[in-house]
Formats: sequence, C-alpha cells, structure tokens
Amino acid sequence: MSPLFRRKPADLVEDATTSLAEETAAAENRRKSYTPSKKELGVVTPKRVPQGRRVEAAPADRKEALKQMRERQRAERAEASEGMRNGDERYLLARDRGPERSLVRDIVDSRRTVGSFFIAGAVIVMVGSVIRNTTVQLASNVLWALLALAVVVDSIFIARRIKRAISARFPDTTQRMGSLYLYGIMRALTFRRMRVPKPKVELGAKI
Repeated sequence: MSPLFRRKPADLVEDATTSLAEETAAAENRRKSYTPSKKELGVVTPKRVPQGRRVEAAPADRKEALKQMRERQRAERAEASEGMRNGDERYLLARDRGPERSLVRDIVDSRRTVGSFFIAGAVIVMVGSVIRNTTVQLASNVLWALLALAVVVDSIFIARRIKRAISARFPDTTQRMGSLYLYGIMRALTFRRMRVPKPKVELGAKI
C-alpha cells in the first residue's frame, strides 16, 4: 500500500496547515519587500528637458527662413572671430596654425619690440614732413631713419631668437625658417593690443 494512504488523517491536516502557513508567510514577506511605483503612488514625474543643441522652430515662410539663416551666420562669424582671437586652432587662418607659429607668437609677445612703436613714429614723421619748416622736416627725416634702423636691428634679434627656439623644440619641423622669421617680424610690427591671435604670455615671460 502506498505510504500516502498509510498516513493518518491528523498528519494530513497538519501538513496542509503547515503548507498554508508557509505560503501565507511568503506572501506577507513579498508585500513587505514590494516597493510601489510612482504611478501607483500618484506621483507625477516631470518630463526631462532635452539637452544639447536647441532645435529651432521651422520657419513659417521664406522671409522667416532668410532671417534665421542670417542669425545663424552672424552667430557663426562671432564664434569664429572669438575663437581666432583666443588662438583656437579650429578657427585660425592657415598662416597662424601649427605649434611652431604658436611658439613664434609667444616669443614676440614676451618682449617689447621696436616695431610696436613704429606706426606711432611714422605718424609723427608724416606730420613733421608736411610742416614747411626746414628744421622740422630735417628732424622728421632723421627720426624716420632711426626708426627704420631700430626696426631692422630688432628684427634681426627676433629672427635669431626664433631660430634658436624652433631648432631646440622642433628639430624636425617642415616649416620654412624664412616664413617663420617674416611671421614673427610682422607680428612685432603690430601694436600688442591689436595682435590676432591675442597674446597668451605676459611681457618678460620666459619662453
């Protein structure tokens, strides 16, 4: 006879009671550990604001489309101009790109150059040459000659310094040294505040 039929009715009742108690306890534990969702609790979750580039509304007509295009172009030009002034490689002209030319700019910007005073001296010479006075005109010519000589001498020093720095830091450069000399000299002839890209180093800084 099967063991199941041999068991007493009291044992069967006890087993059923135990099984029911275990299932009830398990259900109770599941209810305690269950975390209701925000939807069930009635909590409204705010929609996430999309990040990244702002999507412009579609233009209503051709006039509105042209207006949006001009605004985009204006913003892009402003961004490019600011990036150029700050020396961002993405916006620099071909003549300003490359680590060698960045080094040349730092060399020129770290010192006072005679060329930065050349324009002011040239204006004085022009005014003096207009005045109909022999002494004033002679003084203007002498000043002009001294300015030109000073610029030549200063340019020679700048070229030598550029050569030493480039040879030390970029011995395998493919840039033509003559082009780098001219680049540095032309920057030295510009007022410091008008230089683009703007100076990144202070006067007297060691390069």
